[in-house]
Amino acid sequence: MTESKLKPPKKNLGPVKWMRTHLFSSWYNTLLTLVVGYLLVTSVGPLLNWVLLDATFQGSGPGDCVGEGACWLFVNQRLNFFIYGFYPGELQWRVDIMFALLAVAFVPQFIEGFPGRKWLGIFGMTGLPIIGYVLIPGGILGLEAVESSKWGGLMLTLILAYIGILASLPIGVLLAIGRRSEMPIIRGLCVVFIEVWRAVPLITVLFMASVMLPLFLPDGVSFEKLVRALIGITLWQSAYMAEVIRGGLQAIPRGQYEAAGALGLGYWRKMGLVILPQALKLVIPGIVNTFISLFKDTTLVLIIGLFDILGAVQSTIADPAWQNVAIEGYVFVAFCFWVFCFGISRYSQNLERKLDTGHKT
Repeated sequence: MTESKLKPPKKNLGPVKWMRTHLFSSWYNTLLTLVVGYLLVTSVGPLLNWVLLDATFQGSGPGDCVGEGACWLFVNQRLNFFIYGFYPGELQWRVDIMFALLAVAFVPQFIEGFPGRKWLGIFGMTGLPIIGYVLIPGGILGLEAVESSKWGGLMLTLILAYIGILASLPIGVLLAIGRRSEMPIIRGLCVVFIEVWRAVPLITVLFMASVMLPLFLPDGVSFEKLVRALIGITLWQSAYMAEVIRGGLQAIPRGQYEAAGALGLGYWRKMGLVILPQALKLVIPGIVNTFISLFKDTTLVLIIGLFDILGAVQSTIADPAWQNVAIEGYVFVAFCFWVFCFGISRYSQNLERKLDTGHKT
């Protein structure tokens, strides 16, 4: 007798069935759907009118913003200041090169199967900072020097976030390993460092780096305000990063340590080849969350006189020539932060899926 072959049933709900299942499955889901629908209907229309239909995009000055919509003319005319700060206009090509290299290094990371993606990522973490150290401040290789006090806008925000992220990760790894060390002195020093820096708000760290640190330096030794801020941000962030990574180290089963020791691996080879790769994979969400938090916390440098993108917008809003444009300015800043933070989040999700090989105990 020949066994009959039946096709598996198709899971085809249709739009009406899908709505009944997901939107109107119970009385509270129905009520919630109706409330959300009402809010969308009553808010989307006016929002679109303000953002696009009634907005002002072109003009010669503030007097052209007479409509009821958003005055995007304000952003258009001050966009150069929002991106470069006080960086000299004739030298902004150096910053543009860095923006282009940053895109070349990291945009392909979102494209699956892009040729050379791995090497571009390595270049972004090694070669790109070196090129930026030459181009942005200048003063070497015949390039005109530009003081850090003239840096600002989106350029300064990316510099603070990029250097802070790049430097805090390896320092955090070393602190996490040191806190789990069997040597009491090293473990104690790492514990004190981590707990002290985690107990201090970043705003206090920036004040200390800007005002108090120069008082403890020897005569004739000084650092620029931006360098002091970068040092404070990096040390503060590395303490948080250390705790995230320590959680990953604690999640690794003891058998992994014993297996690595049975293979004859020394301590550093065991940590670098067996333990750390697994630990870092487990705490990717925590690491990325820390990166995003650092990216947003860069706005605090405004209190020590550094004009990042938020500071550039706030200083422009205070100009009497531009009135009633605060909402447009803050929306522009929020959109810039959302683009970068959403990109970091999406990349981390792709990385998690790629490295999701399971973790057996």
